[in-house]
Amino acid sequence: MLFDLDGTLVDSTPSIWASIRVAVADLGLPEPTEDQLRSMVGPPLWGGFAAAFGLRGDDVDRAVAVYRRHYTGGAPPGQPPGPAAMLEAPVYPGIRELLAGLRADGATLAVATSKPEPFALRILTHVGLLSQFASVHGATLDGAVRHKEQVVAAALAAHPDGERPVLIGDRSHDVLGARVHGLPCIGAGWGPAPPGELATAGAAAVAATPADVQELLAGL
Repeated sequence: MLFDLDGTLVDSTPSIWASIRVAVADLGLPEPTEDQLRSMVGPPLWGGFAAAFGLRGDDVDRAVAVYRRHYTGGAPPGQPPGPAAMLEAPVYPGIRELLAGLRADGATLAVATSKPEPFALRILTHVGLLSQFASVHGATLDGAVRHKEQVVAAALAAHPDGERPVLIGDRSHDVLGARVHGLPCIGAGWGPAPPGELATAGAAAVAATPADVQELLAGL
C-alpha cells in the first residue's frame, strides 16, 4: 500500500502556502490568489511555480530556493534561522487508526511523495508516523526525481515481491502517476483537491475520510 504525504497523511497546506507567499514576495510578484496557492499543494515545485505564476528559467530556481529556505527554517546570510514551516503539518484525524488497521491486516506500507525525501523523513519523524512505513520514497533535491510516477517506481522497486499496491493520494497527479504503473488510486477526499478533481482524473474511488479507505479497498 502506497501513501502520498502532503494532503493525504498530513495537512501541510498552511505551511506550503506560507512558504509560497514568501517566495512570490521575494520575486516582487503580487499576492498569490487562493487558486494559485491551492494548485501548488501536491505537484512538484518547479512545475507548480511555472504553471501557477508563469515563471521560467532562473526565476523558477530562485522561487524554489526561497520557498525551501522558509519551509525548512533556513535564513538569508547574516540572519538567524527561523522556525521550520514544514513541521507545522498535523496528521489528519483518522490516519493513525487507518495505518494501524492496515498493518494489523498484514499490509506493507510505503510513502511515495513528490516532496524531497529528506523533508518527508523529517516530517514523518516529527509527527511520529515514520515507524508505520517499511520505506519512504521522495524527490531528490536537485529535481532529477520529482514526478509521482518516478517515486512510485522507486517504491515498487523496493518491494518487488509484494502484491501490486494501491496508491492513496489527494491530487490528480497521484491518480495519473499510479496509472503509469497500472496501479489504482483511491482519492483522499479529505485533502485539498477541488471537488471532482480526483474522480475526473480517474480515481478508482474517492474516500471522504480515512475511515472509509479500508472498505473501499475491499471493493477493488
